[in-house]
Amino acid sequence: MAWLQPVLALLYSTMLTRGHSCPSRCLCPDHHTVDCAGRGLSHLPGPVPLNVRRLLLANNWISWIPSDFLLLYSDLVYLDLRNNSLARLEVGTLGIPFSRLVYLDLGGNNLTEIPSGAFGESRSLIKLRLGDNPYLGTVAPDAFRGLTSLRELGLERNGLTELDAGVLEPLASLRTLRLEGNPWECSCRFATLFAWLTENRDKLPTGEETISGLAESFRECRGTLSLADYLVVIFSGIAVSVAAILASFFLASAVHFFQRISKGGKSDEEDGND
Repeated sequence: MAWLQPVLALLYSTMLTRGHSCPSRCLCPDHHTVDCAGRGLSHLPGPVPLNVRRLLLANNWISWIPSDFLLLYSDLVYLDLRNNSLARLEVGTLGIPFSRLVYLDLGGNNLTEIPSGAFGESRSLIKLRLGDNPYLGTVAPDAFRGLTSLRELGLERNGLTELDAGVLEPLASLRTLRLEGNPWECSCRFATLFAWLTENRDKLPTGEETISGLAESFRECRGTLSLADYLVVIFSGIAVSVAAILASFFLASAVHFFQRISKGGKSDEEDGND
């Protein structure tokens, strides 16, 4: 195993060197910050120092994040990916059990869905911004599972027509929630969400002003029921009508039957008296 020591020493020296290097086309104002914002990047820059804590990648054209990204940068606490071209999130890419990530901004991308387990077990995450993704129409039921420390969640100005209130239940530490500017549709889920928001209005960021803004967004609810909603209403109405008709029929039959029995009894009594 004597050969292993030189290899480890080489790897260690390489890591130290990389720890103090700065990617081309980026700025590194200190040993823990890499600023690559607005550099026209189509992919993640490299090599990024392994001890980076603040990585600024806003206003680029980045469309993909490697699945082992946070494994390589375990000291990362601040990640800004605003205004890029991300269209999807691989499960667990931005969340590992020992991640130190506190701030994550994915606003202004092309995300269409937040899948279950998208952020893994990022128990250190406090701020998560997902607003201004115009094609974001789906948030999976367990999308925010494990985010026990999350205090701020932004889902404003997306393409959400509905949101299951159960998605928000695991967020025990949530203090601020933004949902304004979505094209809500009137449905049972919308009603459930509205009830949840009414009970948790203290989580809206700017008090009465935000409540008014949300109310305005909700007034723009299109009021159109989906096909499933219409089928439920129609078949519920049919079922109620059929049940009412059957109940009336059996009730009338029972009354008629008892009337016949009563008349028969009276006729027998009269014959006996004669």
